[in-house]
Amino acid sequence: MPHIPSSYQRKGWLKSGHLSTIYSAKLRCMAPLKYERERINLSDGDFVDLDWSFTTKTAQGAVLLLHGLEGNAQRSYIVGQAHVLLAAGYDICAMNFRGCSGQMNQKVVSYNAGKIDDLDDVVRHIKRTKDYAELTAIGFSLGGSLLLNYLGKNLGAHEHIKKAVAVSTPLDLSASMQRLSQPDNRIYQIAFLQTLKQKYRQKQRQFPDDLQRNAARAIRSLKDFDDLYTAPIHGYANGQAYYTANSPIDYLDQIKCPTLILNAQNDTFLSANCLPIAFAKEAKNIYLESPKHGGHVGFYTSSNIYYNETRALDFLTHKI
Repeated sequence: MPHIPSSYQRKGWLKSGHLSTIYSAKLRCMAPLKYERERINLSDGDFVDLDWSFTTKTAQGAVLLLHGLEGNAQRSYIVGQAHVLLAAGYDICAMNFRGCSGQMNQKVVSYNAGKIDDLDDVVRHIKRTKDYAELTAIGFSLGGSLLLNYLGKNLGAHEHIKKAVAVSTPLDLSASMQRLSQPDNRIYQIAFLQTLKQKYRQKQRQFPDDLQRNAARAIRSLKDFDDLYTAPIHGYANGQAYYTANSPIDYLDQIKCPTLILNAQNDTFLSANCLPIAFAKEAKNIYLESPKHGGHVGFYTSSNIYYNETRALDFLTHKI
C-alpha cells in the first residue's frame, strides 16, 4: 500500500513537536465521558478494568481504545477519540492496563508493549459477551505498540479485530528509548518516572520477596526501570532483550487486517525507524501516514477535534 500523503499541517507555535505534545497532554480541555466500568478476570487470575461508553444511535460496532504509558481511560486523547466515535454511532471500550484504573493489580506482573495475552483476553471477552457486528481498535503510543504486536504475533487476531489504527507509536522500542533519553526529552522521562517509581514501591510492598527494597532510588531513566522491573518480571534478561523481542517493526509484515499507522515526523518520542516509508510502499495491509507536524498525540485543530481522531474514524469507516 502507498505511503499516504497527509493533509495535516500546522502554523504558528503549535508547529513545534514539543509544544503540541505538552499542550495536548496538559492543557487540552475535553467534556467528560459517562463511563460504565466492567471488571474482567484475566487468564492468570488477575483483573483489568474496562470503561464502556455507548452511542445514542444504533451501534455500528465497537471500538477498543488502548492508552499509552501510564495513561488510562480518562486521558484527553482517549476521551477525544471516544467523542468522535460515539457521535458517529460506535460504542467505546477503553481498556485500562493492569494497575492503571486506580487500583493496583493483584499479580507482580504489569503491562508492557509485548503483553498481548491481556489484550487477547479482553478481545475474546468482548466477542464472547457482546453482540457487535464488528470490532476495531485504536492504540496510542505504547498502546499502539501493544496493538501492532497483538496483530503481528497473534496470527488469528484478524479474525476478531477487523481494522486497526496506531497513533504516535514506537515501532522500534530500542531506538525510541534512545531518542527519549536525549536531553530535550528529559521532561517527559521525569513525568513518567514519577508514577512508575511510585508503582514500583507499591509492588515491592505487595511482593517483598520478588522485588528489591529501595531499588526505586536507583531508577534514573526509563531504561533503568525496564532493566530493573519490566524485563526481569516479564521473563526478559534485560531491557534491551525486552525491546528486541517486542518492537512492532519486526511484525508488521505479519499483520493481516488493514492497519493505519499515523506518526508525525516531529514526534520527539520516535526514532527514524518509526517512519518505515519504504516498507509501507510495498506492504499489503499497512498504511503509513507521516505528517510533518503533530508531535506525540498532538494533532491539534482549532475545533478541538483532533486530526488523528477524524482520520481514525475515516479509516475505520473505509475512507482510506
